[in-house]
Amino acid sequence: MKKKIVFIINLTSGTSDKTIMPQLINDYLDKDKFEYEIVTTQYPGHASEISTKAKNDGVDIVVAVGGDGTVNEVARSIVHSQTALGIIPSGSGNGLARHLLLPMNAKKAIEIINECEIHELDYGIINEYPFFCTCGMGFDAFVSMKFAESGRRGPITYAENILREGLKYKPETYVIEDENGTNTYKAFLISCANASQYGNNAYIAPKASMSDGLMDVIIMEPFDMLEAPQISIDMFNKTLNKNAKIKTYQSKKIHIHRTKPGVIHYDGDPVMAGEDIDVEIKPKGIKIIINPFANKNTRKPNALQNAVSDIMNEISNVREDIVRHRDATYRIIGKGNKKENE
Repeated sequence: MKKKIVFIINLTSGTSDKTIMPQLINDYLDKDKFEYEIVTTQYPGHASEISTKAKNDGVDIVVAVGGDGTVNEVARSIVHSQTALGIIPSGSGNGLARHLLLPMNAKKAIEIINECEIHELDYGIINEYPFFCTCGMGFDAFVSMKFAESGRRGPITYAENILREGLKYKPETYVIEDENGTNTYKAFLISCANASQYGNNAYIAPKASMSDGLMDVIIMEPFDMLEAPQISIDMFNKTLNKNAKIKTYQSKKIHIHRTKPGVIHYDGDPVMAGEDIDVEIKPKGIKIIINPFANKNTRKPNALQNAVSDIMNEISNVREDIVRHRDATYRIIGKGNKKENE
């Protein structure tokens, strides 16, 4: 018996041309396995409506053809159901697809769908908003808001916002309560990761897994402009967890209190929230088509990336030691001058 599959195409996501997608689906989908339908979204929230109807109609698979926003909209509509999620990545970042090691090429992504290997994986909730890749607050949420306000898509626009806003963004104080107690942090951002990256191979949580029932909590401490390049290098080298400005641990559920309301994000979509935020993982809550041919070692840093990270972080540590000694010397000199003047 053929499986029923619905493709939901968001023509406005990302920067690539998706008008050829129906033809690619018709050409490469295995019609001996699938009975398919293609629907194009017409307005915000339409993908969720289509997915909910497909789930209620007993459709086996709903495929999101778009970016992380489209994937989130489809996925949150089919959690805890028998309907599985498929992805043909065609957005700006494609964070979840990249974590799952799905091909970025549409033809090859359709061929993975033909394999139809489905796993039950975790997802998360921040307040009432489901996320499948990452969520957070602080600078990354702030940039997500600026990105949405700009009205332009693509990694260049995202990078422009990071460079422009990063110079003036001020760290905040967060009180985090989890299974092990309560701690206070001054942080540039707090990120909770179900998957390893934001998108575009920017690995905020290199060791994150979608099948361990845990989220990786990443606390990025304040840093200066000399330290910023190293953080960027570590993020794209999958070695951010080695950086001295990063604290990371795993948890099932956390409560975060901050001093004032502000923006949070779920899978890159910004929304305003209050001072108190709850984040938790829902184990094995969604069925997803995975890549059975994926080499999971590609998620790990190679020897060169590890070596570069170690060298750069050692240089950073030496610089910090020099700064500490300099400041200590200034304090001693200052005290000496004060005594001479008394």
